[in-house]
Amino acid sequence: MTESVKEIFSTGAPSGPSRATGASGSAGATEPTRSSGPSGRTAPGGRRRTGGGTGAPSSPPQNEAPPAPAALASKVRTLVPSMTRSMQRVAEAVADDPAGCAALTVTGLAERTGTSEATVVRTARLLGYPGYRDLRLALAGLAAHQQSGRSPSVTADISVDDPLPDVVAKLARDEQQTLADTAATLDTAALAAAVSAAATARRIDIYGVGASSLVGLDLAQKLLRIGLIAHAHTDPHLAVTNAVQLRTGDVAVAITHSGSTGDVIEPLRAAFERGATTIAITGRADGPVTQYADHVLTTSTSRESELRPAAMSSRTGQLLVVDCLFIGVAQRTYASAAPALAASYEALAHRHSPRHTR
Repeated sequence: MTESVKEIFSTGAPSGPSRATGASGSAGATEPTRSSGPSGRTAPGGRRRTGGGTGAPSSPPQNEAPPAPAALASKVRTLVPSMTRSMQRVAEAVADDPAGCAALTVTGLAERTGTSEATVVRTARLLGYPGYRDLRLALAGLAAHQQSGRSPSVTADISVDDPLPDVVAKLARDEQQTLADTAATLDTAALAAAVSAAATARRIDIYGVGASSLVGLDLAQKLLRIGLIAHAHTDPHLAVTNAVQLRTGDVAVAITHSGSTGDVIEPLRAAFERGATTIAITGRADGPVTQYADHVLTTSTSRESELRPAAMSSRTGQLLVVDCLFIGVAQRTYASAAPALAASYEALAHRHSPRHTR
């Protein structure tokens, strides 16, 4: 095996606390009702699913550790879009002033945010803590971390008159934050389930449009190089016509940051109804796409600005998830993946070497 091949496989899949499985859906949304497809499976509400989840649980699963203090801000940034307005006020308050909120009782924080004690407790649980007491401890730890002398972050807001060195610094900081947020909130239980499904799949179809189509093409070419049958579909019509050919043992991956892209949801639903294992990579755990996903891999919520569309920053988180998925599959299929990757390097080697002419 070449040294470059060994280097590819020397990187392990990321580790982190696992979250328990559970169904999810946006508040107030109704599950689609339909008869089971050719596979005989039931509607989305009747299938066990990993990842996602927007409802506040009564308490975190016993086998799941609460988020570390440093990950609290990342959890807030990722989950705020799917919260109610009152819960958003609580989450934003604890993120903006962790030291001040850590000193407040549950009643005090409710008064400060103009909400109720029940809302404060629900917010704490949605963020991954058994109760408000555990959230206060995390806030105290976060405050101590922020006061340890670390230099303040560079804002990612870019204006038209920013000098290029500042643009570079701001973009680099924003990319780092997007990666950190995605890593901190990525459901490793859902990721492991997605890896298992893809590693044994007869065929893998990937759906994405716009910027997400670029991420889909990246995943497909990675999987092809380790010997798996993978196709990225960027044409919505071809995506659907291919999806209806899938069956049990196949895998379909939908990539949509908004979670509501119809051209991506439609083929995923077709694959779901025909028995394929479905995976959604999305920035919204409560998005419609998750209704047809067995496994939901959530990315960081993008920070959009006038000069930086959401597609630019969302793609960063999507690429991290794709890399994690690929490395996990490569680890699971190492016996066949390593020779396949070595063969692809060898087949392309002459294209990267200077041509000798007489």
